Amino acid sequence: MDPTPFSPGLRWQDIADILFNSYILFRLYVLFRGTNVIRMIIAIAMLWMTERLAVNMGLIVTSWAMQGIITAAALIIIIVFRNEIASVLQTRDFKSFFWGIPQRQVRTPVDIIVESVYELARRKLGALIVLPLKKGLEAVVQSGVVWQGKLSREMLLSIFWHGTPVHDGATIVQGDQITEVAAILPLSKRNDLPGNFGTRHRAAVGLAEQSDALVIVVSEERGRVTVFQEDKIIQINDNIELDRILREHAGEAADRGGMKRQTMELSIAAMICLLSITGIWFSFARGLETLVTLEVPVEFMNRDPKMEIFSASASSVSLQLSGSGSLIKSIRPDQVKVKLSLDNAVPGGNLVPISRNTITLPPGIQLKQVDPQALEVNLDVPVQKTVAIQAEWSGKLPKELILEEARLIPDKITIVGGSLMLKQIETIYTEKIPLDGITTGGTTTVSLVLPPSSLKLENGAKNRVEVVYKVKQRPASSS
Repeated sequence: MDPTPFSPGLRWQDIADILFNSYILFRLYVLFRGTNVIRMIIAIAMLWMTERLAVNMGLIVTSWAMQGIITAAALIIIIVFRNEIASVLQTRDFKSFFWGIPQRQVRTPVDIIVESVYELARRKLGALIVLPLKKGLEAVVQSGVVWQGKLSREMLLSIFWHGTPVHDGATIVQGDQITEVAAILPLSKRNDLPGNFGTRHRAAVGLAEQSDALVIVVSEERGRVTVFQEDKIIQINDNIELDRILREHAGEAADRGGMKRQTMELSIAAMICLLSITGIWFSFARGLETLVTLEVPVEFMNRDPKMEIFSASASSVSLQLSGSGSLIKSIRPDQVKVKLSLDNAVPGGNLVPISRNTITLPPGIQLKQVDPQALEVNLDVPVQKTVAIQAEWSGKLPKELILEEARLIPDKITIVGGSLMLKQIETIYTEKIPLDGITTGGTTTVSLVLPPSSLKLENGAKNRVEVVYKVKQRPASSS
């Protein structure tokens, strides 16, 4: 039975399909927003729309090129951004994975960092501290030593103390943990940096250019504190300014004034996802209607194991289908099936109707017409029967000859067929043997004729018999 639609041509399954896929797309945006992954996905979506436009305009080479670029871009996302993808998929909180807005689980203790930085500046201990945000740093940070220590003022002072093996590299802080020390950052190649910037400063600029991390540099010579974020270089004058910048980076300042902005952003994203999926759905399911006729083989099921199908009025049926051009072109032969149940069949002829319930179609494809609308299927219990063989002669012997004797070797044979059919068969004939060319006795080998074709010979039996015949002169007629 067809599902009841909410409106003409729109089923409840279609609405559920749109809403489910819209939610999946929205969750992908929520999980990857702010990362390079989402930007690449948006770029691939634009390439896909370009490819579809090229196909509709008949630009063959352009559509092929777009397909190749899309495939390559998908591989690039998996390979280049595997760390960002892994950081999302490896979450232990499955509730936040499928529901809610992911939040940083542990906030960075800003007070400890501010206090530690100004203690380092007072002692003129050079320092390079990295605070990542959303983007992974694995692709740009090299040769670091895994630390995984609790963040504290004493820990930072000991790391950057003169003479320690790890004081020259960068220290990476995530949440309340020091995750890595002695890390090597990429150096910036900019030529417009101040002349008093040393290697630490250039490394901080290089990392800020390639990530969303905030980098703090304490100058060893002057004890000055500088913050680098994206393309901004901020000279810090006091601990209050550093505290404000760190809290903004950690999102604490945004918690008060940015919640409304975040809600607006996510609402717009959800609406765009819904409109995008709806547009895609209508482009596939409600495009210009296209008709196609397919010849589909018939599959029989639920047959009584004691019976066999000996004949059917047709082995395939013609289906006229309709749907949008995109869906019609995407139909595969294994998606369209005609399955007829023989659970109520009896020995002999059975008229099996073909209805919509017996036909399997892909989603979005409608059935317009079926030809034929029913099949005549003959079933029976297979049995064996031994019958006589009789030669089938054709033509006439010459006038002076008569057929004296004809023997068949063998003269009987065992056939296999339906019990109802074999009740009516007592004799099997050979193919026609012409008499016109016979002038003397002899031997010939001929085939058997098995009407109907559902009859079979017993296993191992040959379909040919030998005919031995004798002829003699016709006696002269008396006057």
